[in-house]
Amino acid sequence: MKYWLFVAIGLGIILIGCKTNTENDMYNLYVGTYTDGESNGIYRLKFNTNTGALTDKKLAATIENPSYIKFSPDNKTLYAVLETDSFENSSGGVLAYDLIDGKLTQKGDMATVGAHPCHIAVSDDGKELAISSYTGGSATIFGLDTSGSLKENRQIIDHKSLDTVKTSHVHSAEFTEDGLFIADLGLDAVKRYKAENGKYLQNEQASVDLPDGAGPRHFTFGQNGKYLYVINELNSTITVFEKVGNEYQEIETHATLADDFDGESYCADIHLSSDGKFLYGSNRGEQTIVIFKVDQKTGSLSLVGSESVRGDWPRNFTIDPSGKFLLVANQKSNNIVVFKRNEDQGTLEFLEEMSLPNPVCLEFLEN
Repeated sequence: MKYWLFVAIGLGIILIGCKTNTENDMYNLYVGTYTDGESNGIYRLKFNTNTGALTDKKLAATIENPSYIKFSPDNKTLYAVLETDSFENSSGGVLAYDLIDGKLTQKGDMATVGAHPCHIAVSDDGKELAISSYTGGSATIFGLDTSGSLKENRQIIDHKSLDTVKTSHVHSAEFTEDGLFIADLGLDAVKRYKAENGKYLQNEQASVDLPDGAGPRHFTFGQNGKYLYVINELNSTITVFEKVGNEYQEIETHATLADDFDGESYCADIHLSSDGKFLYGSNRGEQTIVIFKVDQKTGSLSLVGSESVRGDWPRNFTIDPSGKFLLVANQKSNNIVVFKRNEDQGTLEFLEEMSLPNPVCLEFLEN
C-alpha cells in the first residue's frame, strides 16, 4: 500500500509540474493596429514560448488607431495612443486601461496630446509617461499616480520652435538614468533632456545629431547606456554612438539594405537581443529584418544577414520573453509572422504566421 501511495504522490507531483511548466510557456500578446480597414482596435493573442504557436485571437478593446501600446512596469495598466488629429485643436489622444485577468477596462477619460501620437515610453519606476507626437512635433510628459492613471498636470516639450528650416516630427522617446531622450525624425537628431525640479530641461549635450535627411525614428541602448543605436528611417541606416563622459559620440554607421536592392525602403523598428549580442532592424520596402552581431568590447556592428518578413510593410517587431522567437507585425499584408531565433548566431527561421488586420505594434505581457 505504501509503495502505491508513493507512486501516486510522485505522479501527482509530475503532473502538477507539467501543468506549471505549460502555463509558464503561455504569454498574452497584445497587438495595436490601424482601424481604417477591418480592425476594431487592440487584439489579444496567446503565444506559446515552447512551440512558437500563436492562437486564440480576440478583440481586447475597441479604440481608434491604437498604433502604439505599452504596459506599465507592474503589468497592471496598458497605455494606448489614438493616432489621429481629430480631437480638440487637431490633437491626438492617449488612453489607460486596467488589466484584470487579461481583459482591458478603460480607466479615466482620454487625454489629448499632439497630433498623430505614435510612441509611448514609461519610466522604469512607473511614475512618468511620455507620448511622442509625429505631426504635432512634440512630446507630452504625464505624471502617473499609484494606480497608473494619468495626472492632469503635464509638460509639453515642443520641438517646432527648435529649427526654422526643418519641420519637427517627434517619433519616439525613452526615459533613462540620464533623463529623457527624444528622437526627432524631422530635425535629424536625438534630443536630450535632464530632470530638474519636476521638469525636463535641455541636457548639457542638448542634441545627438544625425546627417541631414537621415530621419532618426527609434533607438535602443546597449551595455547600460554605454552605446546608443539609432535606426534612421529615411536613409535606411543604423548609427552607433558611444558615451564618452556625458556625451554620445558617433563611431559608425551601417546600411540596413542589401547592396543589390533597387527600390524605395524605409526603416522602422530596432531591438537588441536580451543578451546584447545581436541587433535587429526592420525595413519597409525591402520587407526584411536586418541582423547585426554586436562586438561586446567596442559596441560596433558586423552584418550577419537579413531575413524576408514574409509580408508587406514590417512595422514594430519584438523578441518574445524566452528570447527564442522574433515576431513581426506586417501592416499592409495583415499578418503577424513568427521566426525561430538562433540564439548563438542571431539568424531567423520562418516558423508560422497569423492573419490580423493592419497590425503595427506588438507588446508581450510578462508573466
